[in-house]
Amino acid sequence: MPNQKNIQILESIKEKFPKARGIYFTDYKGLNVQEMTDLRKELYAANIEYMVAKKTLMKIAAKNSGFDLVDEILNGQIALAISYTDPNQPGKVINNFIKKNKLNKLAITGCVYDGVLFGANQVEVVINLPSRQQLIATLASSLSVPMSKLTGVLRATMGRLVGTLNSLNDAKKQS
Repeated sequence: MPNQKNIQILESIKEKFPKARGIYFTDYKGLNVQEMTDLRKELYAANIEYMVAKKTLMKIAAKNSGFDLVDEILNGQIALAISYTDPNQPGKVINNFIKKNKLNKLAITGCVYDGVLFGANQVEVVINLPSRQQLIATLASSLSVPMSKLTGVLRATMGRLVGTLNSLNDAKKQS
């Protein structure tokens, strides 16, 4: 019979899976206390929740949320980095932390990105995707270029029309 603490953890994880936009599974085996504390601080600063739970509880919670986690994702000592706003953010923060501290002990084993499960070999591609804000900015800038060109063409045409009308007006006054 499961104990009360595990039931509470399972319920907590089950609630987080459907709400989360990005869930990253990390193998933290080999991190010392200071490195783990620094990682948690960086994730907390980026508004990302980081939690350690038993693999069996993660599997049950994921299955209840519609995901079948494969064993390769749950390989090692696993922790979850959860973002409710930007699905890219946890991966970017963890990846930057790994590069900054030159850690080969910390690894991302998989992720759930906006409801789609990705394995370890696909995580790098997911991390390098531009954020939603970057995509919107790119779209806005690409839409503004044709509009500004159209405005320039219309101004030039109107300028020529006004010039022609002024010339006609001057020609009538002289005749």
